[in-house]
Amino acid sequence: MNQELLAVLDYMERERGIDRETLFVALEQALLSASKKSVSPAKDVRIVIDRKTCAIKAFARVQVVEKIKAPYDEILLPAAQKHQPGVRLGDFIEIEVTPKDFGRIAAQTAKQAILHKIRQAEKDIVFAEYKNRPGDIVSGTVRRFERSDVIIDLGRAEGRLPSKERVPTEEYQVGDRIRALILTVENTPGGAEIVLSRSHPDFVKRLFELEVSEIADKTVEIKAIAREAGFRSKIAVASKDQKVDPVGACVGMKGIRVKNIVRELSGEKIDIVRWSDDIKTFVTNALSPAKLLSIDIDDKGRGVLVIVDPDQLSLTIGKKGQNARLTSKLTGWRIDIRKDETQVGFEEKVAAATAVLAAIPGIGAERARKLVEAGFLTVEGILAAEISDLEAIESFDTSVATSIRAAAEKSVAAPPPAQPAETKAEEQAVPPAGEQSK
Repeated sequence: MNQELLAVLDYMERERGIDRETLFVALEQALLSASKKSVSPAKDVRIVIDRKTCAIKAFARVQVVEKIKAPYDEILLPAAQKHQPGVRLGDFIEIEVTPKDFGRIAAQTAKQAILHKIRQAEKDIVFAEYKNRPGDIVSGTVRRFERSDVIIDLGRAEGRLPSKERVPTEEYQVGDRIRALILTVENTPGGAEIVLSRSHPDFVKRLFELEVSEIADKTVEIKAIAREAGFRSKIAVASKDQKVDPVGACVGMKGIRVKNIVRELSGEKIDIVRWSDDIKTFVTNALSPAKLLSIDIDDKGRGVLVIVDPDQLSLTIGKKGQNARLTSKLTGWRIDIRKDETQVGFEEKVAAATAVLAAIPGIGAERARKLVEAGFLTVEGILAAEISDLEAIESFDTSVATSIRAAAEKSVAAPPPAQPAETKAEEQAVPPAGEQSK
């Protein structure tokens, strides 16, 4: 009995989790390729290892002939009948060709080949374990960094967290325990390549599926999700049971469920909104808590025009347009948010009029301010006034009044000047969310 080989097989099966039969097959193939010269030059040779004793034997397949032309692949009839009585000319038989010192020769020549086969068997097992798991969440430990990629130890395998799949607000240290979404699994010559992600929207989706039992049992469905990793996510949910509140189920008692997910996402904010087939209702829910005055739908262009009070504009758009962008991604419609021009306050009107007059060459900011304070809000108003009316303004004399009148006349005759950025912003309000993200 080959006790040494038995010990190796037991270790590999126990510690590496490789099936014993897989090891036997790999070992037989490795011995055949590494030791063929020492076994037999015959074309058809096979190695057999006894599954119980680990005894190694070699067999060559030869043809029974009347006269030998290929010494290693043929055998005479009398010799063949000693091995297998009743054999006839032209038949093929197997004869043992195991060298006396085959065990020693095999151990020396097949070591590297055996290790290679075992490593390949391990890689195949890892690939088989992970190949059907894209979309699953796995836990691992940060092992090392390769440029900007993070290598995660998953136990029997390693996962790669590419820089583009990292959350920009997160920093990792060797030894940190993290969870990530399996994005793809590919079988490469180097083994299974497992690509992970923490920035993909499906990572948030899977966290909710793990945390919220109503989602796991299909009572509550996640209809859409939009994410800016590290900053904010919006998730739209609907319930198949009228008695179950989808938003309340995701939030949990005292917010415990969503808090657990926010903690896993390093403080990323999460908006949970009720999904609706009606786009007006859906947009209203998605932009909550902002109060909307009106919503106009452009079905052909898949656009939504939202009108809000001036004091609700910044809340509706969100920081750097984030709320509007995420709403656009969540609904799949272009969102254009504007303030109600009928609600513009007196101070805003004064500022707008001052900016328009100040932009006219020859008037300037200080003169524009005094003109507006005196009630001249437009170029037309200046042209309709007498020179004496302009002279009546504080610190305006005849020369100043005349120059202002000339500047106003020139501005009417010339193409309209470019408006200052502040005025454009007020008149144009907010660009569509799709444009803001470009």
